[in-house]
Amino acid sequence: MDITGVEFIKAIAFLGAGLAMGLGAIGPGIGEGFAAGKACEAIGRRPEEAGLLTRTMLVGQAVSESTGIYSLVVALLLLFVV
Repeated sequence: MDITGVEFIKAIAFLGAGLAMGLGAIGPGIGEGFAAGKACEAIGRRPEEAGLLTRTMLVGQAVSESTGIYSLVVALLLLFVV
């Protein structure tokens, strides 16, 4: 059973897609959890500012989630284009 060049490229593309999603999701996951924790601490200190803090936290999380979406796009390209 010999592996041809096309099969090897497909296998490497699948491995790359898995790594792209795995490593690309760690950063946003940690960052969003950290931001949510700090927002909860801030709301605990100043409950009257809860609306502003929540809105700012959600905007920050949306921005940090964009890196996860970029890694998803790269993974899908590796799966379906290569």
